[in-house]
Amino acid sequence: MKNPKTIDIGRGCEFDGERARVCEGCFKLHETDWLEEYPQETSDIFEVRFKNTRRGYYRNIHNIPLRRGDIVAVEASPGHDIGIVSLTGDMVARQMRRTGFQPQNGEFRVIHRKAKPADIEKWQQAIALEHRTMIHSRQIAERMGLDMKIGDVEYQGDRVKAIFYYIADGRVDFRELIKVFASEFGIKVEMKQIGARQEAGRIGGLGSCGRELCCSSWVANFNSVTTGAARTQDISLNPQKLAGQCCKLKCCLSYELDAYIDARKSLPHVREPLAALDGDYYLVSTDVLRGLMSFSTVKGSQNGAVMLPVSKVREIQAMNRQGQKPDTITGLAPSGVKEDEPTMVNMVGEDSITRFDKKRKNNRPRDNRGRDNRHRGPRRQAGNNKGSDNRGGGNGQR
Repeated sequence: MKNPKTIDIGRGCEFDGERARVCEGCFKLHETDWLEEYPQETSDIFEVRFKNTRRGYYRNIHNIPLRRGDIVAVEASPGHDIGIVSLTGDMVARQMRRTGFQPQNGEFRVIHRKAKPADIEKWQQAIALEHRTMIHSRQIAERMGLDMKIGDVEYQGDRVKAIFYYIADGRVDFRELIKVFASEFGIKVEMKQIGARQEAGRIGGLGSCGRELCCSSWVANFNSVTTGAARTQDISLNPQKLAGQCCKLKCCLSYELDAYIDARKSLPHVREPLAALDGDYYLVSTDVLRGLMSFSTVKGSQNGAVMLPVSKVREIQAMNRQGQKPDTITGLAPSGVKEDEPTMVNMVGEDSITRFDKKRKNNRPRDNRGRDNRHRGPRRQAGNNKGSDNRGGGNGQR
């Protein structure tokens, strides 16, 4: 019987018996080698990816002909690991500078060989143990009363060692836990603490925008995000909308932050209301990117608000500083700028999108006509019967 194909999303490859095939685009932190089609300087350093977001840089000392997507056996401590070549050439140096990678003791680990069928088979056996080991390890940690959560387990390609990724709020003494894991699973144990953002990146999912999580698709370095970023962009401080799946502030709050900071530099500081002869106008809202400021005669209310461009606000402030007041303040439009509403254009000859808004025609006669028919019904009925007799010779004689 032919072995069924299995896909490992965490590593981005498909297994078919003792063979493995790389599936582009189905692994986390996908990278595009945009220099691949251009002439590049030869380099013996390659980037190799493993499960989820773990990557490493290795030296090809044996001059093995490698290209992106090859499955290789690399040096590990102890034994060897199985990974997939993800970057080659000049992009490797750029990536190392971007991530700040520093080799241990100034030396790179080496690539031993391309993975053989025996290596692939043992690799699959190790992968099959990961989920069961994670569930069992959680039970052991709970039984020992440790305040930690084991979020993922990654076996080494030769099944000699496993990395246990855990989350904890404080410091955890897991020395005894390592001994229990080593005796229970018969492997060398490495514990690695990760944060909530790293866990979300390893698990993956869809964000509120409908796209794949940034931390599992392209974000490798996490920068701190504060509520000040939301305030600068005039975003409502709603914890349910600002928090991502990791229960931390969304990373995308910082994507446009620099643009808002630069735009705010051109806005005037409004510490006092704008004075006019018909009253004071208070600042109620600001459209930072469009350079529009909304003022209202009622403090903190949008009722009757007018929007002024920045130049107009500066002009009125200069008048107020000189002791002058305009008669009134008129803006571009009350409560906002009036814009043309988008319209639907029928490009393919289909019915109008507002066809359901049209009233259905009533085939029944109007009420007045109906009342007249009811009054004249008997006479018309008689006339109709008479006419039918004359034309058709009565019923059943046609």
